[in-house]
Amino acid sequence: MNFATLDLNLLRVLDAVLVEGSTTKAGDRLGLSQSAVSNALNRLRSALGDELFVRRGNRLVPTDYAAGVRDGLREELNRLEALLARGRTFEPGVADGNFKIAASDFMADMLMPRLGDHLARTAPRIRAQLVDLVPQDYVASLERYDADIALIPDTDLPDWINREPLFHSPFSVIGRAGNPSLTEVPNGAEMQMDLFCALGHVLFSPEGKLSAMGDAALARVGRERRVAMTLPVFSGVCRAVSESDLIALVPMQLAHHVAQGFGLKVFAPPFPITPALIIAIWHKRSDQNPMARWMRQQVFDLLKPLDAPA
Repeated sequence: MNFATLDLNLLRVLDAVLVEGSTTKAGDRLGLSQSAVSNALNRLRSALGDELFVRRGNRLVPTDYAAGVRDGLREELNRLEALLARGRTFEPGVADGNFKIAASDFMADMLMPRLGDHLARTAPRIRAQLVDLVPQDYVASLERYDADIALIPDTDLPDWINREPLFHSPFSVIGRAGNPSLTEVPNGAEMQMDLFCALGHVLFSPEGKLSAMGDAALARVGRERRVAMTLPVFSGVCRAVSESDLIALVPMQLAHHVAQGFGLKVFAPPFPITPALIIAIWHKRSDQNPMARWMRQQVFDLLKPLDAPA
């Protein structure tokens, strides 16, 4: 390979295909046609003397050579981007790019509408994407470039991950306003323990588990509840409660946000539950990426006002 004559733009194409596993998706990422990406790969194959990818169904799988240069290539492109951006002012009004946020659908209600409005006014060519937060995989998703930031409950993290505390999220109990078991319980009051344990519960659990933080807190006071249903999204939990006589423990901010639209009453739980601290995490390699840094700050500014007393 003659590096002096190599078109360095081809390396951006290689990086995009390594991330996306598809020439079509890589083209969408780069603003190129699928044929342009395929032509670039053919030029790279000739220059590097390697097939680079083999097809497996609808996905392109990297050869050993391509897999071996993946991390180093991305690091060098990040370093080059940061170098060229040094000393330049980021201009959101003309910036063009994608920013992926891994989070539960809690953020579909609490973040994305306001972020969409804010970007439409300040950075209309930046596309914000909310992607599924896969339990136990959010750190790996940052390493794989599947997300630029993840919004998660506080936890231990590897040293190559940066974190920013955002807000404390206490828990509230929600129930259908027409639920006959709740007629005598005023909206906003503390629900009685016996009633809380007697009613069936809808549990938010992407993995389908039958217990969560609320159950651990109940166990500490010697009680337990009856989980009647699990759902992987908060919107489904709220919908199920709104159309049944089941109740649910959900983040307080979400409970008050959706109560009117779903016809729900909101109660305080009858036992102490430590509020979850929601944090933002991202890979340190993007610390100096101008667009990513600007987008992180917009997310921080929109979410930190949600904080409630710990």
